[in-house]
Amino acid sequence: MDSKKQIDIIGSGFSSLVAACFLAKNGYAVDVYEKNEMVGGRARIFKADGFTFDMGPSWYWMPELVDKVFEELGEKREDYLDLHRLNPSYKVFWNDKTSTNIPANIDELYQVFEELEENGGAKLKRFLEDAQVKYKVGTERFMEKSGLKWLELIDKEAIKNFFKLDLFKSVEKDVCNRFSSHKARSILRFPVLFLGEMPQRIPSLYTLMNYADLKLGTWYPKGGMHQLALALKKIATKHGAKFHLNTPITGFECAEGKIKKINFSEGSKEVEQVVAGADYNFVEQQLIPKEYRRYSPEYWDKRKMAPSSLIYFLGVNKKLANVEHHNLFFDEDLMAHGAQIYDKPEWPDNPLFYACVTSKTEERVAPEGYENLFLLMPLAPGIEDSEEHRSKYLDIMIERMEKQTGQSIREHLVYQRSYCINDFKKDYNSYKGNAYGLANTLSQTANLKPKITSKLSNLIFCGQLTVPGPGVPPALISGKIAAKLTMQKISKG
Repeated sequence: MDSKKQIDIIGSGFSSLVAACFLAKNGYAVDVYEKNEMVGGRARIFKADGFTFDMGPSWYWMPELVDKVFEELGEKREDYLDLHRLNPSYKVFWNDKTSTNIPANIDELYQVFEELEENGGAKLKRFLEDAQVKYKVGTERFMEKSGLKWLELIDKEAIKNFFKLDLFKSVEKDVCNRFSSHKARSILRFPVLFLGEMPQRIPSLYTLMNYADLKLGTWYPKGGMHQLALALKKIATKHGAKFHLNTPITGFECAEGKIKKINFSEGSKEVEQVVAGADYNFVEQQLIPKEYRRYSPEYWDKRKMAPSSLIYFLGVNKKLANVEHHNLFFDEDLMAHGAQIYDKPEWPDNPLFYACVTSKTEERVAPEGYENLFLLMPLAPGIEDSEEHRSKYLDIMIERMEKQTGQSIREHLVYQRSYCINDFKKDYNSYKGNAYGLANTLSQTANLKPKITSKLSNLIFCGQLTVPGPGVPPALISGKIAAKLTMQKISKG
């Protein structure tokens, strides 16, 4: 292998960072170009008035998959990230003004479900045993496939467990066949809320997320989720990768089926091999000349997208009572809100929302005696985003949170910043302003996702719009797949 072989990476989200780590570690000259002021993609961070906010992912799930990436890079995750398991994992607020804590201890969790319905603990135990099979097969047999050959899907372990994977049964049917109470059903529907479709149209295979949630637990890296991005940057830099921040790519110059140059606002650079971890649609529809695009605008328009989000970053000048690190406000109808995301896209009438208070776990993210509060409401991508809408829904979320937790919050707000569809488009060139990539429907799974390869022979994609899909561990694995494929291409000449 020519140790001077140059590889240029577009974007510095989790997938790009992992690709940079593997490629630099294997002796390639790696340059990473990021349009924003720091690495991390959606997992950026910002500070204001003594508050620190993670801007994107806030749930750290599937810790063993993240650890495995570090191990394959010859590193130990604990040398870079100090992980803390949250207990309770999260708190759920209901429309009867009660709440349920989801404990980290599995026996305590069985007892919670026992109180929700008759034999609830035993039902949950069987449900999680089935979900574990799906998790094991999904993560060990399929998650690292490139999606380029159908033969990849022929797997002995998967065939052996085919009927247990429940590919043709929905999450909704699986959950409702087993559980009768509204609260038990709502807890088990929660992880699929961000997968991009209603529970009745998501394959029950994805109850593997319930195993990740309830059995493997919810974790928090000290310093916040951005620390994972910084750790990966540190490893890539150690192996010689160079990072160029505030450096957006404006286009490709192509000839003979290859990218010859990447263009910046000022100047250009000749390239040998390119990995694109920036938004797939943007790269393909805006940077690649039309004759080299694999997909049409019509193809993209027909893709089913996972939600966007309205996010508020709030500073509160007092300590908040009756809330945990993660809080789900399920005091409205999940199915009705879901329909206004997926079936009839519009701003919701009565939204569910999520509140994250990282200062409950790590006091240094807010001034002493204060809290940092992150509110997130799932939203249909591509709809109109305005300040009027943002302000209206902040009022709705704050009022509901005040009512559910029995305290005043609005009069204690000392900082606020909103983030929504227009910001996702501006900061990440996000297609339709989506936050979570493609929906995990059966017709958009594995080999049916946008290809990791391009018509351009020296371009490989990675990230949440290609294999294996959205989420932090899948994004990390996408970068590893892209790096391996890039190295194979180079070795074959």
